[in-house]
Amino acid sequence: MILGAGRVGASLAESLVSEQNDITIVDVDEPRLRVLQDRFDLRTVAGNASYPSVLVDAGIEDADMLIAVTQSDEVNLVACKIAAQLFNVPTRIARVRATEYMESERILGPDGFAVDLCICPEQVVTDYLVKLIEFPEALQVLEFADGRVSLVAVRAFEGGPLVGRPLSQLRTDLPNVDVRVAAIFRNDRAIVPEGNTVVQPGDEVFCLAATRNIRDVMRELRRMDKPVRRVMIAGGGNIGLRLAQTLDRDYVVKVVEHNKRRCELLAAQLEKTLVLQGDVTDEALLESENVAEMDIFIAVTNDDENNIMACLLAKSMGARRVVALINRRRYVELLESGRIDIAVSPAQATLGTLLAHVRRGDVAQVHSLRRGAAEALEAVVHGDSESCRLVNRRVEQIELPSGTTIGALVRGDEVIMAHHDTEVRAGDHVIVFVTDKKMLPKVEKLFQVSVSFL
Repeated sequence: MILGAGRVGASLAESLVSEQNDITIVDVDEPRLRVLQDRFDLRTVAGNASYPSVLVDAGIEDADMLIAVTQSDEVNLVACKIAAQLFNVPTRIARVRATEYMESERILGPDGFAVDLCICPEQVVTDYLVKLIEFPEALQVLEFADGRVSLVAVRAFEGGPLVGRPLSQLRTDLPNVDVRVAAIFRNDRAIVPEGNTVVQPGDEVFCLAATRNIRDVMRELRRMDKPVRRVMIAGGGNIGLRLAQTLDRDYVVKVVEHNKRRCELLAAQLEKTLVLQGDVTDEALLESENVAEMDIFIAVTNDDENNIMACLLAKSMGARRVVALINRRRYVELLESGRIDIAVSPAQATLGTLLAHVRRGDVAQVHSLRRGAAEALEAVVHGDSESCRLVNRRVEQIELPSGTTIGALVRGDEVIMAHHDTEVRAGDHVIVFVTDKKMLPKVEKLFQVSVSFL
């Protein structure tokens, strides 16, 4: 059961409905519910998501999981409490924005609102943006196995050492680094990477390697940018403030915010950051604040159009790299092929955290890739060779669904890149790349243990 038919709720429903889940969405906005019902095979109920009677109408007595992602923290928390206390729903997830609620375990724990997992979209997006600042050459940077393994998406550029050469050349160029190219997207079409696959300029290449080696891998695909030092943030809302607080001590940061009272609040909470009152699309302001010298310009206002225009303006004035926060999914798809370097969708960034708790089997991490078209997940192998189709089998012996690649194994503290003769053992964390999301139920079944083992 999903409470809230906003962007996160709708994106989650879209992801799960194709995987043979019975989904009910509750929201007060009837027109929005009708749109979702017309598009997807799901049930909708109109009403306040924190009312027990509405939850009963939606079938909460039979629900395996409640995901509360309405715009109201209070509605989400109350719904989780009701689901636990009155209806004994096994798993309860809430989206919470206010740090006051998140700072106390007693508020969210069993004696409080009984929330199993609390998600703050603003913090998820902030962490995502920080990674893009640390790796300015990447389109996406994702971590697995408590940060020991990284997956980076890089657009191959003319002149990169590996561009125009087969992937098998990686072993020659990087003899001391084990790396796996998990997937290549060329003109929005997935290509299964093999040793003789030739990387072309413009390819979107997903590379998996131990985190300590990831920069060496990226150098093979494109010229490395100089490290980011100067950052301009357009928008001083929740994400803008969190991002500035994270960067405040290590970078030269400027924040542009139009609201005077908000500027005063920002200035009081930030030590070194320069806070400027003004319009993020004001050319004179950007010029006077030397936007041309910025290593990265990040637009995170609440208005998609303002973010787009501010980024286009900053890029035309000389900013080295521009990133726009975009809520409308269609805008994201249109922009990334143009002058905006990266368009970040908050709903898609949050989705991975939610999906990790929805997937069947022992799934530790899920990352949504390419605007939800593909997925990378980290799952734990259990059982023995009799009860699980993965245990004690070499990668070449495993019947993987089409479009699925085993990228790496994490065994204790050891990171093992998966090759055809790599053997999977019980307890391994396996990182799987799935380019066709329709195959996810089959991938999940690989990790499920038969009843005889239990």
